[in-house]
Amino acid sequence: MVMRRGSGPRGFGDYIVVGDCLDELRRLPAKSVDLVFADPPYNLQLEGELLRPNNTRVDGVDDAWDKFASFADYDAFSRAWLTECQRILKPDGALWVIGSYHNIFRLGATLQDLGFWILNDIVWRKVNPMPNFRGRRFTNAHETLIWATPDQKSRYTFNYESLKALNDDLQMRSDWLFPICAGAERLKDANGRKAHPTQKPEALLHRIILASSNPGDVVLDPFFGTGTTGAVAKRLGRKFIGIERDPVYAETAMARIAAIKPLPATALETQPSKRSAPRVPFGTIVELGILTPGSQLFDPKAAIRAEVKADGTLAHRGRQGSIHRLGAEVQGKSACNGWTFWHFKDRGRLKPIDVLREKAKRQLGLAEMPALLAAE
Repeated sequence: MVMRRGSGPRGFGDYIVVGDCLDELRRLPAKSVDLVFADPPYNLQLEGELLRPNNTRVDGVDDAWDKFASFADYDAFSRAWLTECQRILKPDGALWVIGSYHNIFRLGATLQDLGFWILNDIVWRKVNPMPNFRGRRFTNAHETLIWATPDQKSRYTFNYESLKALNDDLQMRSDWLFPICAGAERLKDANGRKAHPTQKPEALLHRIILASSNPGDVVLDPFFGTGTTGAVAKRLGRKFIGIERDPVYAETAMARIAAIKPLPATALETQPSKRSAPRVPFGTIVELGILTPGSQLFDPKAAIRAEVKADGTLAHRGRQGSIHRLGAEVQGKSACNGWTFWHFKDRGRLKPIDVLREKAKRQLGLAEMPALLAAE
């Protein structure tokens, strides 16, 4: 890992460059980055000091970098850095941006105006939010993240199966529960004060980077701060580029990341997505003799019975079609996943025909085929 002032190195190893984010983004090659995580200024528009009921001062964000003369100035700044991110993202890359009610709606509009395609908005619900001391509004207990791709055609990375496993085999939802950065994770300066007022928890970045990138990918953070993105990227086997204009923040990030030990390669393996697995049509299972023509298939309750035909279709009471189409028809639905609906009997027990695909892959020599060679 290196740190430089001004233009960063041309390679794409781990590095921090001290400089203005717009200047440094413009120096990066087009279509060179896999993932961007951005925690830009929120433009909080604070007026005066915020005091607790006992008149002690709240250590909030009042730094010059968070102040803009007008919404127009903030929008122009946002448009400029987002335009550069769109240019440097690979066609199948993605961008995450985080904000609060002060700025996230303006960022969302700018993203759409620029042609980004929004995939999700995520609510980060804070376990331990700062209370509303004045009692004149709801306690602001969440921040919002937007996940977007450079355009609608991007074939972005989403490690769905890994996220599902992370969530006890339930689909990962768009509301995430994490504490704000505190305790030993909160970096402090020599005077015991927060090293950075908006340091994000590593758990949040862990989920984002795990969800939407792969080991070896390049992750860019144009508002690097004290380096949470770099620390998590290094641990998870990704390369990172951090841009930070404040040399003190950059030095803190440098020391922090130097102490991080990357996880071993075996620990970084993610569950392969079923969508990227080699495709095995139901007809192939019939051709290989795993299920023979004339075999009987059943719905999960064994109330509906269908016969397997030589061409890989199913027949039931005069109707015939693919496992998906016939499955939908017998249920009176518009669509059906036939692989999970239809079951075969194995030693008196019903099992979904989906399990037969693995047997077919082994016979075809596809079990170890890399996902990049799959043809869905």
